[in-house]
Amino acid sequence: MRSGVIAQKMGMTRVFTEGGLHVPVTVLKIDSCQVVDVKTEAKHGYNAVQLGWGKAKVKNVSKPMRGHFAKAKIEPKRKLAEFRVSPDALLEVGAEIVADHFVAGQHVDVVGTTIGKGFAGVMKRHNFAGLEASHGVSVSHRSAGSTGNAQNPGRVFKGKKMAGHMGDVRATGQNLEVIVTDAERGLVLVKGAVPGAKGGYVYVSDAKKKVLPETAPFPAGLRGDASAEAKDAEDADAPDAEPETTDEGDEAPAEKTD
Repeated sequence: MRSGVIAQKMGMTRVFTEGGLHVPVTVLKIDSCQVVDVKTEAKHGYNAVQLGWGKAKVKNVSKPMRGHFAKAKIEPKRKLAEFRVSPDALLEVGAEIVADHFVAGQHVDVVGTTIGKGFAGVMKRHNFAGLEASHGVSVSHRSAGSTGNAQNPGRVFKGKKMAGHMGDVRATGQNLEVIVTDAERGLVLVKGAVPGAKGGYVYVSDAKKKVLPETAPFPAGLRGDASAEAKDAEDADAPDAEPETTDEGDEAPAEKTD
């Protein structure tokens, strides 16, 4: 089980497929997502990594948290979150996870806090039908109707669906497909909508109900990964075009200039 990442919801847009179809996507930004602390089963009773997102001003960080970041030798972070991992997926403190942690085509679970709607009635909050428009109903067409019981038990049960605060709760979007990743800009484009308002933080992890693709990096997609560096070096060393050759197969000599 790999670590998830902290991301910021930037908004929604769309991308086009090769066939010309457009796919609505949510843009998630991964910015300086570093490992701040590591929890092990031997010392803490479980295996997890604590990640930090972005950069925070020192004046906005409490003194205890300054010591926490100083111990890890990492600049203060704006957001912290902990992700459970398997023992073989533990990461070193200071390691930075990039957008290539996810691959196009895989599915992820996104956890966020839904947009708050304030105080809402039962029709909007619980999809009640409301009362009739006639037959003696007056003024209370959008009310909930009776909420009580008979003489026994003579009270309103706990959990009764009634008017009240709507939204601003933790929600999970499951099995969302990753369409495109951009490691250079730290962007992950996920198909469809994810919980939360624009600018809010979400937690992205591998989908629990889907199989992880074999192409996904393990234990994580890290900045400065050896495989990624080797690929970049290979691309840099590759010639732009094959050298010009003569009939004998030897390379053509360069022209002399004065």
